Amino acid sequence: MTRADEVRTAATETIVDAHHHVWDLAVRDQEWITGPAMAPIRRGFSLADLAPHARAHGVTATVLVQTVTVPEETPELLALAAGSELVAGVVGWADLTRPGVADTLAALRELPGGRHLVGIRHQVQGDPDPEWLLRADTRRGLAAVADAGLVYDLVVRPDQLPLCAEAAARLPQVTFVLDHLGKPPVASGALAPWASSLRVLASLPNTVCKLSGLVTEADWATWTVADLRPYADTALEAFGPGRLMFGSDWPVCALAASYGQVVDAARALAGELSPAERTQVFAGTARRVYGLPERARAPGGLSSPGPAGPPGPRA
Repeated sequence: MTRADEVRTAATETIVDAHHHVWDLAVRDQEWITGPAMAPIRRGFSLADLAPHARAHGVTATVLVQTVTVPEETPELLALAAGSELVAGVVGWADLTRPGVADTLAALRELPGGRHLVGIRHQVQGDPDPEWLLRADTRRGLAAVADAGLVYDLVVRPDQLPLCAEAAARLPQVTFVLDHLGKPPVASGALAPWASSLRVLASLPNTVCKLSGLVTEADWATWTVADLRPYADTALEAFGPGRLMFGSDWPVCALAASYGQVVDAARALAGELSPAERTQVFAGTARRVYGLPERARAPGGLSSPGPAGPPGPRA
């Protein structure tokens, strides 16, 4: 693809942002947002804040992702989606270890905005039980997620990738979506053992990966696209464009980059792909995996954005 072709494609392609958050510190304080380095995100962020960025960069639909492990947050996110012309899906939270989780998921579907529920996520990387993903009660809950027609998002550390692969192998009926490429050590430049663990996970057909969160794993002040490329290339090789989806991780990304810089970096990282492959990464994979509608409403207006729960430090 020539530079002129790339510019034309970037100007016309529509994007699904498959990973972002919102929060209101007046509703739910976030103890992790402390110190001078975190000051840029020590405030509320709403869908109304996101909308102009999305519009400016060709984003026509988004997936709003859970951030805290409290039952109150998911209904809040669903209500936001119900009043939004931008949010096409919600990845919420439910206690998968409870025997009645199937009923919980069904009840969420009956709430305002419940039709937007597309997945469930738990903060595995911060859970005190290192075997949480493999526990019998968790596996029962993950099976309930699949039975409900939902997918499961994984937010984990690199050392937890082998655990993810084991869980995915034991539960082939569950679609596992790996957030942020499993948080590789971009700042150090190291690829091992992250890359080999990622390839093992990708060898399982029920796994998908998000091209997201890389700028905050890099040096916040000095990162370049070249720093991110080895990790993006590894994920592209392992999963292929049909199992890779773009996500901004806004507003957490604001610690290291603007929304536009994140979109531009992803476009550069996908610059060698064919137009059809780019379409998969920037829209097709997310629409297929999350079951999003083919055409989203224009991201221009939002009805009452309202409060929603905030992301934790592991968002």
